[in-house]
Amino acid sequence: MKKDDRKVRNIGISAHIDSGKTTLTERILYYTKRIHAIHDVKGKDGIGATMDSMELEKERGITIASAATYCEWQEHEINIIDTPGHVDFTVEVERSLRVLDGAVLVLCAVGGVQSQSITVDQQMKRYKIPCIAFINKCDRSGANPDRVISQLKSKLGHNAVTTQIPIGLEMNLKGVVDLIAMKAIYFDGENGENVRVESIPESLLAEAAAKREKLIDAASLFSDELTEAILEEREITEDLLADALRVGTLRREITPVFVGSAYKNKGVQPLLDAVTRLLPCPSDVENEALDMDNNESPVILPSDPEKPVVALAFKLEDGPYGQLTYIRVYQGTLAKGSTIVNMRTGKKIKVGRVVRMHADQMEDVAAVSAGYIGALFGVDCASGDTFVSQGLNLTMTSMFVPEPVISLAIAPKDNKSQINMSKALSRFTKEDPTFKTYVDHETNETIIEGMGELHLEVYVERMRREYSADVETGNPRVSYRETITRRAEFDYIHKKQTGGSGQYGRVVGYVEPTDEGDFIFENMITGGAIPTQYISACEKGFKACLAKGPKMEYPVTGVKVVINDGAFHAVDSSDMAFQAAARGAFLQGYAKAKPVIHEPIMKVVVETPTEFQGAVMGLLNQRRGMIVGAQDEGPMCVIEAQVPLAEMFGFSTVLRSSSQGQAQFTMEFALYKLVPQSIADELAEKAAKNKKNAA
Repeated sequence: MKKDDRKVRNIGISAHIDSGKTTLTERILYYTKRIHAIHDVKGKDGIGATMDSMELEKERGITIASAATYCEWQEHEINIIDTPGHVDFTVEVERSLRVLDGAVLVLCAVGGVQSQSITVDQQMKRYKIPCIAFINKCDRSGANPDRVISQLKSKLGHNAVTTQIPIGLEMNLKGVVDLIAMKAIYFDGENGENVRVESIPESLLAEAAAKREKLIDAASLFSDELTEAILEEREITEDLLADALRVGTLRREITPVFVGSAYKNKGVQPLLDAVTRLLPCPSDVENEALDMDNNESPVILPSDPEKPVVALAFKLEDGPYGQLTYIRVYQGTLAKGSTIVNMRTGKKIKVGRVVRMHADQMEDVAAVSAGYIGALFGVDCASGDTFVSQGLNLTMTSMFVPEPVISLAIAPKDNKSQINMSKALSRFTKEDPTFKTYVDHETNETIIEGMGELHLEVYVERMRREYSADVETGNPRVSYRETITRRAEFDYIHKKQTGGSGQYGRVVGYVEPTDEGDFIFENMITGGAIPTQYISACEKGFKACLAKGPKMEYPVTGVKVVINDGAFHAVDSSDMAFQAAARGAFLQGYAKAKPVIHEPIMKVVVETPTEFQGAVMGLLNQRRGMIVGAQDEGPMCVIEAQVPLAEMFGFSTVLRSSSQGQAQFTMEFALYKLVPQSIADELAEKAAKNKKNAA
């Protein structure tokens, strides 16, 4: 049976924290008859929103893991992935966008384009995802959709066009005017389920006509037919305008903007119509795979269910019945009982159960065909693996995974916790590529690394709850880096003479700082001073020194090593000898190259009521923060600063207490910068102390 993928939409709902993503998804599920009662995020009924299935999510009222569900609207199947807004869970957003075809960018009518909206927008750009915007919370006091639209243009550079205007605002929000059909839409019934379409109220006619003119102008760039209709002054039909908007949206050259209030059940059904009408179906989007037989040249995958299978595992979950692997099928049909190959490991896998997900419930299906999202049971794989039919040698391009910036030492309290902790860690690291763990060989502590305090806090809490592992945490640690500040020469001879063959290698060259990457190795040897077969051993030796810098044992970055001379011995030279010579040469050059310590600087954005602006700026200054800018947006003031991560621990508590709990902040990694001398001295003292204790 060949399914028509033109009736399929894979969409994500992404936005800043607290813009109402989960509430909007809840309403969509209600109107598409997937759920029969609406529960709110921090609901009094204690049930919590459908998509927040984790206990922690219900308690905190935030989304941690992206949840997947599907629903049907006017004969279209819509796969929805609800993503987290907190920057600590960036990878959840990345992995969702990787498999989506379109997105709904939700913005708050009061807050507008906030710091996290900018991050999410950049992620959409990275994966070239067409999106429509929904301005939510138009029922709140201070709501101003026009301001949000101008921010969409100025801050995000979107060609935002108004497709709806609200009928009334704040307390008086009654419905919306659809500028494509030129009709007023009202939402009646207890939960706004009865949509009533009427003619536009007299008072809004002039504004609606003027805004529709602008909309037609913007859309006419994408349709010759529409341009002709304008020139011939024919009546512009709804379909003609919608088709032109769709072309512009798919090219990411126009962003249609819709308005409403998910919480007050207004404006959600027209948004669903827009999803089916304006966002792409799987075959509208070009999906690329890399051909491993042909030097990783890109191959376009047609969304054809008859071809051999290509699918991507984009998310793993450890459920009560074993590992659940979420997959997106790009080509072919993944059926029960078929055999597929995991490209990363080369292992063959027989497909057992195939399911469709609805948050944390599932339904068994016989097959998942191209363009659809499903899940497999009991398949051993990692996040980002590609599955293909036997005989194919293609791999999907991988996701962008940011480096962790913060680490914590954790220790189990007893033996049982030790076993449970290791189970939890192996599961979490498999599920989340930004969560890493290792054992520090010197202190024998287990270290976990992640994207921020909240990220690690949530995982530690999940260990306690889901695995009943009683763990203690140490102080958070910052990922410092070492680098050099000037060029320095080295000339090192490694010589060892014991019984039998000895070791001999001489390496000459220089080290210098570079901005092009963490480590660059250049071979400028002429005349065979070091034979070619030993060059890779030299590089290996230099690389071995990068994990722990000689200055304070932090990882070394931004170093270029050039070798231009050396010497070897016909009998005594070996790979090992040249590795040792390279290590000695690196230490010799590094000491002369004035090494310094760099620390991670975070981009911190604080939103606070204007009366606390001074206090918040003071807090940031105390924390060695550099204020980049501050602007008033209505009753709120948005302060952007760059603050060293080392100073940000416990900031949320201090911020809350100094702003009567009204300010909130987001932070994400910005860059590495030189540590001030006083701090560098403190770090050196600490390092010396630790060495002494270890000894």
